[in-house]
Amino acid sequence: MARQRRPSTSSTHRYPRTARLNESLREVLAEELVKIDDERLELVTITAIDVDSEMNRATVFFDSLDGESGDVAILEALGAHRIRLQGAIGRQVRAKKTPILTFKPDEVIRAAEHIEQILQAQDTLPPRPPNPVADDTDDAGDIDDEDIDIDPETGVEMNPEMTDGSRTGDGPA
Repeated sequence: MARQRRPSTSSTHRYPRTARLNESLREVLAEELVKIDDERLELVTITAIDVDSEMNRATVFFDSLDGESGDVAILEALGAHRIRLQGAIGRQVRAKKTPILTFKPDEVIRAAEHIEQILQAQDTLPPRPPNPVADDTDDAGDIDDEDIDIDPETGVEMNPEMTDGSRTGDGPA
């Protein structure tokens, strides 16, 4: 008579196996890159790894302070050290297979940097309208942060609506 399988119990892990594997591979590769004595890889960061479900292939995403201009040299260096990196994965990660590594620049980070540059550029912002009336309240009638005065003697905020010079935060007089 054949043995029955154990009933499946919920996993003690809180996130999927592939996510754990991706993070383990990223840590191993980052540590191994530090050990490799290649000037082309000095400013390289492993940003993410995507392992297929069969664990046959893994795409390693990287970024560098050299930017796009350094990608060709970095891809050559990573290709030259691919076998060593796969060996490190095989020794340090408990898995049945060691995936074949392919390397790609991380376009997500570069796109985010490009968006940040656009947002920070002064010529992309619309001009601010002139301040029509310089009073102590805005359109809603409340007091703005820039409307609060600070008493030079005590360093305490003064409420501009109070004419007797009493401090904000004091109770009733």
